Amino acid sequence: MFDKFYTFEPEKFAELFKTADMTKFFEQAKMPMFDMTAVMDAQKKNMDALIAANKAVAAGYQDLFKKQVAIFEETMAAAQAQLSELKMDQLTPEASAKQAELVKTAFEKAVANMTELAEAAKKANMEAFEIVQARVKESIEEIKELAKNAQPAKPAKAAKTA
Repeated sequence: MFDKFYTFEPEKFAELFKTADMTKFFEQAKMPMFDMTAVMDAQKKNMDALIAANKAVAAGYQDLFKKQVAIFEETMAAAQAQLSELKMDQLTPEASAKQAELVKTAFEKAVANMTELAEAAKKANMEAFEIVQARVKESIEEIKELAKNAQPAKPAKAAKTA
């Protein structure tokens, strides 16, 4: 059913890539004429939005990496301090209780750090998503406007036979 309105001819399609004038394709295909400048501008905006989203993600994950390094360094320093204080030959009930409290504190700190890192990753992803989502909405409106302003294609001229 679709082929009544548009027939695909590989030779004509291949010819498109040999010429810079995309409007010929729309004329030959008997499709409405779109403002190709507007189409190209929309595509540029799409690429700009993707670049902005990638920059937002990169910045967010760079911040996340810095936090991970800081947390690792802090954890290693705390572990070294705990090990230097631990004297196995003088292990008393009070020292055991102190060690248990240190382990509990370290665990709570680790959970808090993981929560902070998860929030940082979520924030980076949300910023990128919001950029792309906004562009998708704009793009849909642009497509609607292009379709509304599309002009009917001129009928293709029939080839004269001698």
